[in-house]
Amino acid sequence: MSDGAPPVEVTDHPERHRFEAHLGGALAGHLVYRLRPGVIVLVHTEVDPAFEGHGVGGRLAATALDEARARGLRVEPVCPFVVAYIERHPAYADLVARG
Repeated sequence: MSDGAPPVEVTDHPERHRFEAHLGGALAGHLVYRLRPGVIVLVHTEVDPAFEGHGVGGRLAATALDEARARGLRVEPVCPFVVAYIERHPAYADLVARG
């Protein structure tokens, strides 16, 4: 990052059914998901208040959506944050599972 802040690092923890975001080595947030055949359900995004405003939620959403695309999964966004993220980033709209 150009402002000297450490990057947000996101990793998938399938055993916990969540993506975790770390900033400066600290757990900054997570995005909980469920898997169904061919679909990842993005359930809930949570960012520690100490890390709000650092792009943690956006990195979690982008990583989950990029992983879904890479794995050939459709996305069912239940989490309001992820729904809003997709609306702001329409390049991900094609991933959304329809009816």
